[in-house]
Amino acid sequence: MATIATTVPELPDLIVVSEAFDAALRGRPLIRARAPGPLAVRGTPAELEAMVGQRLVALVRRGKFLRFQLDRDAIAVNAMLTGRFQLAEPSRPVPTRTAVVLAFGPRGRAPDRTARWTRGAAWMPPNDAAVEVRYRDPTQMGKVYLLPAGQERAIPGYDGPGGATEEQGPDADDPALTLEVWRDRIRRHPGELKPLLRNQAFVAGIGNAYSDEILHAARLNPFRKRSSLAPEEVDELYAAMRQTLARASDMLRARVPPKFETEVRDFLAVHLKGGTPCPRCGTRISEVSSRSEATSWCRGCQR
Repeated sequence: MATIATTVPELPDLIVVSEAFDAALRGRPLIRARAPGPLAVRGTPAELEAMVGQRLVALVRRGKFLRFQLDRDAIAVNAMLTGRFQLAEPSRPVPTRTAVVLAFGPRGRAPDRTARWTRGAAWMPPNDAAVEVRYRDPTQMGKVYLLPAGQERAIPGYDGPGGATEEQGPDADDPALTLEVWRDRIRRHPGELKPLLRNQAFVAGIGNAYSDEILHAARLNPFRKRSSLAPEEVDELYAAMRQTLARASDMLRARVPPKFETEVRDFLAVHLKGGTPCPRCGTRISEVSSRSEATSWCRGCQR
């Protein structure tokens, strides 16, 4: 029986996938598209077939969504709990429970202005070869939204390539999310700190694992109320968010490729490390579970 993933792709995971897939696929034509798991697809077979022949002009991440922008149409994917992405040669076996397969053909040359770490990478598919993106989702909890040009299709929690709405705040790594903007936004959101960081309407892209890591880096208890924070603690939380996500992204860029479907989390400081010593103060890490999700923190140095 296949193992069901219990970790959710979050901003660092999706940064690596989006940067790598953009470098590998931009400029290639979509030559085949099929949906072995149609329950995960929001759209019709005819809409998917109509996308064949269009060229991929951009692959971007927005919050926890990936958007494949073609010449005319687009595909947006929210992997949710169990969705994973694979970049593979067409000859490789397609994993079980694969929901969507997008096959891209050769291109003339690699695109300009790709993420620096992808340039010259050994896993990069040759420009003269075809390559497939497989979206695998054992539970089909995630969703693949087909977005034909000129047709409106509601995507819960998503507002498009940029901007902020009531449903989705700015990306947690967005340069426009300055400290001043952060201070203004955080005043509008009450409640405990961990749910606040996970609230996509506050900032987009953070989930269960990295909220634990950010709060540990900021030395803040996950159950504290936002209203209890001193001004300097608000600033420390912002700095911890930026630094934690940036460090994690760098780590994943080095360790994830070419197995983009695999999530690497063994380097995290506290998340799912209950009962082990805190790497900062040595206190045993506490952990509580609710609805199959764990909150991990250190009672010794998180106040």
